[in-house]
Amino acid sequence: MHAIAEDLPGHPVALAIPGIGPTLAVRLVAEVSDVRRFHSASALIAYAGLDSPPHQSGARSVKRSISKRGSPSLRKTGFEIINSNRKVKPSSDNAVYLFMLKKEDEGKPIKVAKIAGLNKFLRIYYARVKEFLEV
Repeated sequence: MHAIAEDLPGHPVALAIPGIGPTLAVRLVAEVSDVRRFHSASALIAYAGLDSPPHQSGARSVKRSISKRGSPSLRKTGFEIINSNRKVKPSSDNAVYLFMLKKEDEGKPIKVAKIAGLNKFLRIYYARVKEFLEV
């Protein structure tokens, strides 16, 4: 798997992110494959099932959480990436880690902060791979 993934464009980008080792990088690249198939970072987030479900009008109140319509294995891989990012506590390139800390300081539960951090991570990953492909 490692030898095959080295040729894919997202692999060096994933390895450059703190908290992602060779195994998680391969899993991320295998799940996302080519980011060019997504028209935006929001489409990648929807593919992961992290977007908000459709709002339903009516008399009933609906608790809004993630939609879970996308790839469950990408969500699991992303959750492991976020957990490793929290353990590593990166000193450089730490936008996702600081974002999670900010959400926790705002009073959000840890799982909500992790999902928000994963959302931010996927946006950053999408942008970096697109930039890597344009060079």
